[in-house]
Amino acid sequence: MNPFLLVIILGIVEGMTEFVPVSSTGHMILVERFINSPLVSKTFMENFLVIIQFGAILSVVAYFWNDLTPFVKTKEEFKEKLSLWTKIIVGVLPAGVIGLLADDYISEFFMDNTTIVASMLILYGIIFILVERKNLMGGIGSIKEMSYKLAFTIGFFQCLAMIPGTSRSGATIVGALLLGVSRSVAAEYSFFLAIPTMAGATLLKLVKNGLNFTPLEWQLLAVGSVVSFVVAYVVIKWFMGYIKKKTFMAFGVYRIILGILVLLLMK
Repeated sequence: MNPFLLVIILGIVEGMTEFVPVSSTGHMILVERFINSPLVSKTFMENFLVIIQFGAILSVVAYFWNDLTPFVKTKEEFKEKLSLWTKIIVGVLPAGVIGLLADDYISEFFMDNTTIVASMLILYGIIFILVERKNLMGGIGSIKEMSYKLAFTIGFFQCLAMIPGTSRSGATIVGALLLGVSRSVAAEYSFFLAIPTMAGATLLKLVKNGLNFTPLEWQLLAVGSVVSFVVAYVVIKWFMGYIKKKTFMAFGVYRIILGILVLLLMK
């Protein structure tokens, strides 16, 4: 397959799955495994699957710019922005520390293991269904109401997504729901945590690789990132409307079906 067509497909998959609880990395690993290109090395693809998330990060910043912007006019607005960003930083600390320590181990033992991806898709699909059946009515209706301790605790749930197939947004949302956060706020906070988490993961890959990409690989990274930005922006807009009316039950069912299909295709 033409490498540009491959990265466009992967960019679409990244944009469609990064911010909904279905595991973007898991989907991209599966797509890359079944639709491969001999013109792209395995090492580059491992880096690509992480670095392409940069486009999706920018879509979050663009969509929530009014909430995230540091440019304010009053002291009250400054305090609100400072509180929000402090909670984002506190929430990302667990993933930052554990991710830095475990990055090489994760890349070696998990990134190319389709069985693990399929198993995590199924496991967290079941967890989503069980959590939604509890019909949790979170009392925390805004990030402003969240304590720093709660933000830090939710951050530990995000660490579960280091295993491909789990879903960073899925793990974070489930954790927040169990801790009493409303569905829409859980999703929004998950998006905000994605900014430093994914930016850090991208930077780590770039530093470890030493920016040692060929001109073709830089072009592939650029195309994939642009595609993921556009698609992710559209998906975020849709998803924020979806969760105000419906539960995550459908995502749980989807994960289970996809995981089973992957296991069957492996035979």
